Amino acid sequence: MKQPLDKITWLDRNELKPNKYNPNKVAPKELKLLKISIIEDGWTQPIVINPDKTIVDGFHRWTISGDSDINALTDGKVPTVTIHPKDQEQQQMATIRHNRARGTHGVLEMSKIITDMSNAGLSGKEIMQRLQMEEEEVVRLLFRSGIPKSQVFKGVEFSKAWKPK
Repeated sequence: MKQPLDKITWLDRNELKPNKYNPNKVAPKELKLLKISIIEDGWTQPIVINPDKTIVDGFHRWTISGDSDINALTDGKVPTVTIHPKDQEQQQMATIRHNRARGTHGVLEMSKIITDMSNAGLSGKEIMQRLQMEEEEVVRLLFRSGIPKSQVFKGVEFSKAWKPK
């Protein structure tokens, strides 16, 4: 049976158009993370479109493809796969399924991954930058495995926002 991934087509990003109903929202920080992901890993997921080039899934990948750094990687082209929904409702259901099927990250699993990164020599600052995490998030995940803040952020200057009395 043929599958949409059997035919990935690189199209100019300007040929695609967003749908008018996408319920999925992404915060600016996650968009920045998406940009880092595409720069470091390349395009790993195509944008799903229908035959008239309306985006079914991948609106945020399409949005970030307008960034000059991302645009330069592929001369403004984005990978696409086409599905053929029989009607608007089927297309909307496909969008919702794509969005809802992504799952969530468990705290314990994330703690182990971040701990492994730290043990491999990545600094807290590098983990923060490359995963777009706040310092507090990295510290809490590492603390769960017994790694103190001072070990991960050694040599990092913190602001003097307050002084203990």
